[in-house]
Amino acid sequence: MVKPGIAAAFILALVLSPALALAQAAPYPNRPIKMIVPFAPGGASDFVARIVTPKLGELLGQQIVIDNRAGASGNIGLEAAAKAAPDGYTIFLGNIGTIAINPGVFRNMPVDTQKDFIPVTLVVEVPSILVANPGVAANTLAELVTLVRSKPGELNFASPGPASLNRLEMERFMKFADLKIVHIPYKGGAGPAITGLLGGETQLMFVTLSSALTFVQAGRLKAFGVSTATRVDALPQVPTMGESGYPEMVGRGSWQGVFVPAGTPRAIVDKLHAALHTTFETPDIKQRLAVGGAFVVLSKTPEEFASFVSAEITRWVRVAKESGAQVD
Repeated sequence: MVKPGIAAAFILALVLSPALALAQAAPYPNRPIKMIVPFAPGGASDFVARIVTPKLGELLGQQIVIDNRAGASGNIGLEAAAKAAPDGYTIFLGNIGTIAINPGVFRNMPVDTQKDFIPVTLVVEVPSILVANPGVAANTLAELVTLVRSKPGELNFASPGPASLNRLEMERFMKFADLKIVHIPYKGGAGPAITGLLGGETQLMFVTLSSALTFVQAGRLKAFGVSTATRVDALPQVPTMGESGYPEMVGRGSWQGVFVPAGTPRAIVDKLHAALHTTFETPDIKQRLAVGGAFVVLSKTPEEFASFVSAEITRWVRVAKESGAQVD
């Protein structure tokens, strides 16, 4: 004979099981999504994230919560994203530094950026710009080169860390222009590095256009050249690096893309890919990004983005090795 308590529990389980099964099978997403940004507020990645997450959340029907995980040239956020559950509720806004440069610079990487992530889509490219503290006594790139050559090792340049694109760009520029400038790395992304530059702790910096644009427009930073093939509409007075005699520095800007942890189901990857494309193709968002110096560039498929990432890793591992920029 079945005891009343057991019978009641059995009946309750029968009643609840369809509801539980329905909850488990609820379409993705059915709760808020976290977007890990591996840098502090104020940099290019945070700028992009804050513009696009409201629209992305609207399309997916859930809030997108930005989680700034700064430190170790992006590796802290990178590791947190790679080790998250592969269920689509943690997405990673990676960039050229965290995904492609760090593997060539750090001897002990916490994750494998190719094996531990699934690339969803490229989203933006951000040109680089060479800027200086207003106190630097030069107004053109030629004058700047002359000034630096007259004071070898006396001027400093800022970067968001030893593994950053900004650091490697300056290393390449010093090589082509025969310059000697002392590297001062900052923690937390471009924001703290620019703060140091504005405050006169350093004199020069290669930085993403989106991070420096408002300061250049306000006269708080001097601009000497952009990495684009043609001048940027927002700063028509600033020549390209090619115009100023350094074509090797053209086309060496940054990129950002969205990734999910390896093992994430393909259906979720495809849904995110579609929602991201719609978000970044929204005219208002494209305009706001462009005004801030970030230009929308999307991958047709996750596979196309994966091939792009693989080529970028190969390229930047070689550049890092040639420059000797390595970190334990």
